[in-house]
Amino acid sequence: MNVQRTGHDAITLMIEGAPRRVRTAPGRRLSEVLREDLNLKSVKVGCDAGDCGACTVLIDGRQECACLVPARQADGRRIETLETAEPALRGRLQRAFLSKGAAQCGICTPGLMMAAMELLRETPRPDAAQVEDALAGVLCRCTGYRKIISAVMSVHAPEEPPEPVSAGRSVGRAVPRLDGQRKVDGTEVFGADHVPDGALLVRAVRSLHYHAAFELGDIDAWAANTPGVACVITAADIRGENRYGVIPPLADQPALAEKVARYRGEAVALVVGDPEAVEPLDLGTFPVTWTPLPHVLTEAEGATPDAPQLHADRPENTLIRGRVACGAPDAALAAAAHVVTGRFETSYVEHAYIEPEAGAAWMDGQVLVIQACTQAPVMDLEDTARVLGLPQDRLRIVPAAAGGGFGSKLDITLQPLLGLAVLKTGKPCRMVFSRTESMQASTKRHPGTMEATIGADADGRITAMIFHGEFNTGAYASWGPTVATRVPVHASGPYLTPNYRATSRAVHTHGPTSGAFRGFGVPQAAITQEMLYDDLALACGMDRLAFRHRNALRDGDRSPCGQVMKAVGLVECLEALEPHWQEAKEAVAAFNAGSSVLKRGIGVASCWYGCGNTALPNPSTIRIGITAEGRLKLHQGATDIGQGSNTVITQIAADALGVALGAIDLIGPDTALTPDCGKTSASRQTFITGRAAEAAGVALRKAILRLTNLADADAITLSPGRLSVSKGGQNREIDLSGMPVDANGYVIAAEETYDPPTTALDAEGQGTPYALYGYGAQMAEVEVDMALGTVRVRRIVAAHDVGRAINPLLAEGQIEGGIAQGLGLALMEEYLPGLTENLHNYLVPTIGDMPPVTSILIEKPDPEGPFGAKGLGEHVLIPTAPAILNAIRDASGAKITKVPALPHRVLAAIQAARA
Repeated sequence: MNVQRTGHDAITLMIEGAPRRVRTAPGRRLSEVLREDLNLKSVKVGCDAGDCGACTVLIDGRQECACLVPARQADGRRIETLETAEPALRGRLQRAFLSKGAAQCGICTPGLMMAAMELLRETPRPDAAQVEDALAGVLCRCTGYRKIISAVMSVHAPEEPPEPVSAGRSVGRAVPRLDGQRKVDGTEVFGADHVPDGALLVRAVRSLHYHAAFELGDIDAWAANTPGVACVITAADIRGENRYGVIPPLADQPALAEKVARYRGEAVALVVGDPEAVEPLDLGTFPVTWTPLPHVLTEAEGATPDAPQLHADRPENTLIRGRVACGAPDAALAAAAHVVTGRFETSYVEHAYIEPEAGAAWMDGQVLVIQACTQAPVMDLEDTARVLGLPQDRLRIVPAAAGGGFGSKLDITLQPLLGLAVLKTGKPCRMVFSRTESMQASTKRHPGTMEATIGADADGRITAMIFHGEFNTGAYASWGPTVATRVPVHASGPYLTPNYRATSRAVHTHGPTSGAFRGFGVPQAAITQEMLYDDLALACGMDRLAFRHRNALRDGDRSPCGQVMKAVGLVECLEALEPHWQEAKEAVAAFNAGSSVLKRGIGVASCWYGCGNTALPNPSTIRIGITAEGRLKLHQGATDIGQGSNTVITQIAADALGVALGAIDLIGPDTALTPDCGKTSASRQTFITGRAAEAAGVALRKAILRLTNLADADAITLSPGRLSVSKGGQNREIDLSGMPVDANGYVIAAEETYDPPTTALDAEGQGTPYALYGYGAQMAEVEVDMALGTVRVRRIVAAHDVGRAINPLLAEGQIEGGIAQGLGLALMEEYLPGLTENLHNYLVPTIGDMPPVTSILIEKPDPEGPFGAKGLGEHVLIPTAPAILNAIRDASGAKITKVPALPHRVLAAIQAARA
């Protein structure tokens, strides 16, 4: 294949033993040539700076970041990508990654596998340290790395065939993810991978100021005089309402700013045109005049009476307040035998998914189709249609595979911008954010300033707690209301607290908009509660784990919302930690006795988390049907962002129906093809969509049995045009080919909706905010350098009550991935607007930072969950940071009150403890 580009220099790349001749500009990146000219889309682009390693390829057998290699430097050299590498080794790697659960979202998987190939050719049976060293240049945000290390180490071990899974018996089995093959062979289609023929490129002109008025100049003349530019789009081109937001009554964010930009990175105009001209265009020449205005960046600054007001209808920049109260906390604290109090601060945290926002859009007849990375396709459709002024039946959202999300891809970003470009030009368009754009424009974890006071009686039982949190919600509402509501519900932690008052406030600033990030504010509150519970345990003269065991919620206890708790597995989680805790206490004491500079410590923390929306309707709908041709199709609209919903929900449906997993054809999220399964957030999909899938499977089974006049079935099997049902010695066959077909194309079908039974909360926060909760407890062991203030996490033991482990392999992957993000929250991640807008300055855990993890799955079934299952995704991050912070204090005496615990903060806390 030869790719011709007029006026460019010719280079030859050796790929699969054959020369591939390409014409390219002299300074063009090798990653662009491989992806765009040779269609080798396994080469991913996450940063264009060599920071993430997603574009790792082998050049003459050595790993390189293709984004850092000028294409000319590769002239005449042998290039290997995941599509073109040696088949035998590639196949073994793919099978190892699948069997070990080493690929979650899959965006980093090709780069990791290419780095592993270099290692395995030289060291066929590497140890963990060699794997860590070889893969150190590739970041993964989902897996926590441990399963990747295990996969690479096992590549040349004897391969064992997977155990067969009987029909109707897949729940509880460690089934490799059903969509995993596409992730390990590089064929998964992410937002930047689909490029419609003739697509124009869309780029945004963004504010470089935190707060500024602006005036646009003669944009028509600028466009006419700039070669390759087809048009410029501004807010004046918006036909619908120029506002969107995940909570419609508070929707306040413009797709394109009008007259005033409220945060750094806010889009004010779009430039659309020929990709070769628009991509390198210096947008600094765009005709816009800025007038910087006063700004505030912290929640304390935003709440001052003289602060500039971001929204006229929100006095004192207050978006919303939250409150939960019960009993008489003030009186109970006054009477308590022991009282502790503290103030803690958390920072902005960047989601840092390896895939920046990307997508494409085009017209299909009268329907606008937008394919982009998202966690909430129906919400995207509703918001985008409102902005574009389109009826919803003229818009279709097709989620691309999401290269990580963690909450930020719940908010729309480029969807309406792509729609505006297609509607104005009439041509297909694509848009891909740079890493800096992504970090400026995407939502963040809410920074918080939290204060709490907790009391206990002489027996070490918690008597009362008062908590208040101020959260920086940034320029626009996004998920600020959810954080402000969820935090007071959870701020007690999973402990019996009879007298309680928790309040919160979301405050607007000119910082980036704060949104959803794995836990919706609960991880911030957990730092406050769990560090103070350590203080309280010490004041009571109790072992810190024993203190938590004594106060843990149990079945029949009431939460601070007045909800009677059921299926509470916290005691079992804490008891599972006990032997690890006792062993670690002895080992740490022995080490510290012989070491003066390095000191070790252990910490513990617990979590609880309500699955789904807080005290709001939260339905999911599943459709499942059989065609006249004998195919069984499952329509499930829950976006899989790496957590495994494609696999878990299919397992649930298969077992409820009583068929083999392989019998089901999965039709994934697409607003034209699948019912609404709600957003992928709040640990709701396994629970809520799983319940809908269970109900749909049961309903379809009943419909089949009615047709056969059998009361039950041992086996249900499908073959071309026929359905067979057997029970005992009886066998029934149904000829499907002549049966009438319904509106969805099925001869037998079921569609079921499940909405968790919750109630609204009253003014004191009393009610039933969630139908079920998940629980967990983690123990961390750390090593602190007393001279440098550096911290190394040596190991984590994590016990989590999952109700029923639908897929233990995927559950362990969620635990390890959540712990990695919790480690980042504790020790290194701090987004500073204007300073840390790339993955070089903003640090996330690497493969060398991640300690060994012991995962313990506790199964205390909840009758509300499918097969007893509870959610897990958010829970696993919550206790990690406080467990690490408590371990730092145990090791060094340093009480960290602002995270992350960077070395200078740890040193200052050590010195304060000594003083």
